[in-house]
Amino acid sequence: MSFFNSEYLDDDFSAYDDLDREIQSLKSSLESGNIYELIDKAEDLIQDCIESDHLEDGLFFVNKLIDIFPYNSDYWSKKGIILSGMMDFNLSIECFEKALSLNPNDIDVLIEKSSSEESIGLFRQAEESLLKILRIDPTNEDAHFNLGLLFERQGDFIKAIDYFDKVVQKDPEFLEVYYELGFCYENSGELSKALESYDKFLESDPYNPTGWYNRGIVLTKLNQLDQAINSYDLATALREDFPSAWFNKGNVYADLGRFQPALDCFKKSLELDDSDEASAFNIANIYEELADLSSAIKYYNLALKINDEYFDAYLARGYCFDLTGKYQLALRDFNKAISLSKDSLEAWQAKADLEYSLGFLKESIKSYKEALRIDKNNLESWYNLAETYFEIGDWLSALSSYDKCIDIDPLDASSYYSKAKVNFILSRTQDAVDCLKKAFSIDPSFRNEFEKEYPEIKSSKLFLRLLKEI
Repeated sequence: MSFFNSEYLDDDFSAYDDLDREIQSLKSSLESGNIYELIDKAEDLIQDCIESDHLEDGLFFVNKLIDIFPYNSDYWSKKGIILSGMMDFNLSIECFEKALSLNPNDIDVLIEKSSSEESIGLFRQAEESLLKILRIDPTNEDAHFNLGLLFERQGDFIKAIDYFDKVVQKDPEFLEVYYELGFCYENSGELSKALESYDKFLESDPYNPTGWYNRGIVLTKLNQLDQAINSYDLATALREDFPSAWFNKGNVYADLGRFQPALDCFKKSLELDDSDEASAFNIANIYEELADLSSAIKYYNLALKINDEYFDAYLARGYCFDLTGKYQLALRDFNKAISLSKDSLEAWQAKADLEYSLGFLKESIKSYKEALRIDKNNLESWYNLAETYFEIGDWLSALSSYDKCIDIDPLDASSYYSKAKVNFILSRTQDAVDCLKKAFSIDPSFRNEFEKEYPEIKSSKLFLRLLKEI
């Protein structure tokens, strides 16, 4: 959807054409040596160049003026602003310092200087420039606001809030400060205050899509999901081309189990930003929830086409391949996921489970051991390892692994029951019976399972005597 009107576009291009003509005209006049007669025009044109991003031309003119008036602080300040716009922050700082040497109490220059200092990581110097303003004018709102921004960008939200509060105390109508307060409160975990700040900001600027977007984030964190959707709706209504808002709204719908609107939102996000692998991944997730595995695989493929090192997409696609019986493709994806993240418990477990299902039992044992390298107290991995040892007839290793399960969870009835079966095989009847007693006491349903597996034993008088039931 286009928000541009051709009439305004024509006017804008005309303005740029006029500026280019003025620049060329002034340059021609300067070459004729008429600089003194053209000073006022040059000053105006420098400002036009700054505002229209004709920075090279602006630098040309300001240098001409500085050549004639080297002690004019305003010219040095303009040169600093131009160099800052050209990302040459070190030279811009030198120009601001020259301007301050000529006019030490110029608050506007100190603000510009602090901005350039912050841009190259000179945070202490940027802070000192702003504090100097407060020594000149202790109530200066811009200095307090910029100090707040400085600390906010460094992640010191408490200090930032303190400076922003000073702005509010001085001028409750300072609109931008409520937006920044909302962001700082959100990142400090004070979500109610964040919501209050964004509401205050939106009272004055109700058509600000980013404000509604940030409000939606806070409401999501507060688990007020329906209200969050309303905020995202307003953000996307005000700015349809807002992929992050569509994406977040999709996540909220997904959390509510409303998969079709979630799918619509993620597809809109992907339409607006076709390089966003996260949107493609979430679309695949939704299709997986809807049991449409072929569509899920299609969008996992797209996510991996965008980012061929997307660990989560390989793992998720592997599960889909497994469910659709494409086991070799699943194994390939699990191996690729492991190559990207060798310390992923989930990836090693997925690989081990698939290897077990395919009958690759020795490989499965190695994979379960890798999972246990990552989490040595993972009950699921120990139990599956024990079961695999059981399958290959390594009874003693199986017993040891079941014992580890019981150490982790003394009420693990499954491990007691499986340990009993191993002991029967090893003719350790009393040990087997002791394990059965424990399993039956924890979970009586195992008695039925035992009777199905061992119908010839369940009525044995010796067995019942060992269980002390006769």
